[in-house]
Amino acid sequence: MLLYSLTIFLSAFLLFQVQPIVAKTILPWFGGSSAVWSTCMLFFQVVLLLGYLYAHWLHEKLAPRKQGVAHIAALVVSFAALPILPNPGWKSAGVAHPSLTILALLSLTVGLPYFLLSSTSPLLQAWYARTHREGMPYRLFALSNFASMLALLSYPFVVEPNLPARMQGLVWSAAYVCFAALCGTTAWRSSTHAGAPQAASQEGAPAMDGNPAWTLRLLWLGLAASASVLLLAVTNHLTQDVAAIPFLWILPLSVYLFSFIVCFESPRFYRRAVFLPLMGVALGFMAYRLWPYRTDFNPPWLSFLTQMPIRWIVVSFAAGLFACCMVCHGELARLKPHPRHLTGFYVTVSLGGAVGGLFVGLVAPNLFRAYYEFPIGLGLCAAVAFLVLARGLWRLAGGALWARPRWGAAALAVVLCGYLACLGLVMREMVVGYRVVARNFYGLLRVEDEGNPKMDEDASRKLIHGTINHGQQFLREPYRRQPVTYFCPQSGIGLAMQAQEGPPRRIGILGLGCGTLAAYGRPGDTLRIYEINPLVLDIARREFTYLRDTPARVEVALGDGRLVLESEPSQQFDLLVMDAFSGDSVPVHLITREAFRTYFRHLKPGGILAVNITNTYLDLRPVMERAAAAFGKVALVYDYTPDDDDFLCFGCSWTLIMDRATAAAHPGLQDAGKVLRQERPFRAWTDDFSNMFSILR
Repeated sequence: MLLYSLTIFLSAFLLFQVQPIVAKTILPWFGGSSAVWSTCMLFFQVVLLLGYLYAHWLHEKLAPRKQGVAHIAALVVSFAALPILPNPGWKSAGVAHPSLTILALLSLTVGLPYFLLSSTSPLLQAWYARTHREGMPYRLFALSNFASMLALLSYPFVVEPNLPARMQGLVWSAAYVCFAALCGTTAWRSSTHAGAPQAASQEGAPAMDGNPAWTLRLLWLGLAASASVLLLAVTNHLTQDVAAIPFLWILPLSVYLFSFIVCFESPRFYRRAVFLPLMGVALGFMAYRLWPYRTDFNPPWLSFLTQMPIRWIVVSFAAGLFACCMVCHGELARLKPHPRHLTGFYVTVSLGGAVGGLFVGLVAPNLFRAYYEFPIGLGLCAAVAFLVLARGLWRLAGGALWARPRWGAAALAVVLCGYLACLGLVMREMVVGYRVVARNFYGLLRVEDEGNPKMDEDASRKLIHGTINHGQQFLREPYRRQPVTYFCPQSGIGLAMQAQEGPPRRIGILGLGCGTLAAYGRPGDTLRIYEINPLVLDIARREFTYLRDTPARVEVALGDGRLVLESEPSQQFDLLVMDAFSGDSVPVHLITREAFRTYFRHLKPGGILAVNITNTYLDLRPVMERAAAAFGKVALVYDYTPDDDDFLCFGCSWTLIMDRATAAAHPGLQDAGKVLRQERPFRAWTDDFSNMFSILR
């Protein structure tokens, strides 16, 4: 038992430790988008399914001795993939949809080791059930999930802060060699033992000896797919407007795995009377948070749901996901078959996970105009839970239409239909009333008009990225050509633009938005704009006029701003503006020390780097101060709060980073700003290290 336990524990630990290791390494190579993690999750779920299929085939088709020999041979071949260090040659500044590139990269980098790690738990459980008369192999499944959760939780708190990315890959590769030795030993010893009668099915439950019916298999599939869709939808929701960071990837996945552990290790903790009502509350809360106009229909007693701080938003969605996963996985545990059907059960469960991953990671971004996958996932979870309950009520009623349990099922059906109708309304409101709704790998973009240009002075057109205003243009003269919102003349970027009077300027801009900064262009100026999302460029040209109206020359470089700048000779910018955030989400690779080194290389002597640090959830000042100090520069912060009757400008914060001599040459900038100083111990962020916890508001 010890050998089986150690092998399964180490395999599961490595299986889930490699996910954040590889994903964080390649995140900046593909724009820092939260969709990178979704694509990685899709890969891991599909390979997990392939591993389970391999385990099922090996167990069902080969004799015990041949199983051991074949698996040992596969383990030896997998050493060719070590160490699992992604090749920088895959790094791309291009704008083509990178999902297939990411999948190919992962396949070559970690595909075979991950495939064999995936197969370990079901395969060793099947071997254990074959060779141990009184064993309970499903408890090994709970141990596997515990090791997986431990791997995920240890990464942001132990591994990431203490080991650089390359060392993480090397240590993981060494641990994989140890796993292969353990697994090979287990495979050989299992293959030499004679088979024993099958293990008991589950504690206190009768064995389901017959071949599971197709309806039961569909229930397994639906329960697993529902949990998988919600896992990825919640992860995307949290990372789109906060940050694509390992913690916000790992927390939902840990919650998902913890529910597996509880339900399969201690099934008695799953009680329908407790978790079904909690799931109902969770489904209602998450649907309410998705409602685009919830602030318009927000009674005082619900105001706290709209104005929740980020910590409570994260905790609430994690709790809601846990309640839903407990129901899905608790029902899976109730319906699990006799161990002789164990590998087939795991194949079906992993197929459900892969279907959920394919739906959220590949189908939804290419098929849907908006983030429909979240409400669809909520509806699927509610529907599958209803089917499970209806199945039980039907059996309780003995099939009689007039029996009381049947009326209970009818009442549940009415509630379900009402909930699905509400979700349909949420999905409709995601797109109705907008001039443009478009979506791709980099997110959801919408263009919305407010007011009547013929009557309303403040009539405007907005570009909305996710849920955040990403740019705005007022439609009436004289406001149409003015820089507004976060870019007003009184803001930090406005002061920087006005400070550089005189000869024509060369200005670099990371992040186009709707093109507002082009309003500062003068005859003779050159504006070089770096934009990763081709949809943003298309919308800025078609729906807004800033790029057409500016007298400056406009150049556009499509691609990830940092990667494009790294590949270019020095552009000798007078001013370089970094405003490439997606809503409140921070692409961390754009604010590391290595990124700032690239930015400063492109500034001419006396040039200024301007960074928009306006953020609802994160305080980026310590990051700016440490980056400036690392290069011997001074960082000035500018906080601007407009008057209550100022409809043109938003409250915003900008940091201007420059040489001390440049700051001295612009006394107006020094007087208007505040010098950032180190107020507490804070470690400079690098490509190998960042700590989002330390800057949460």
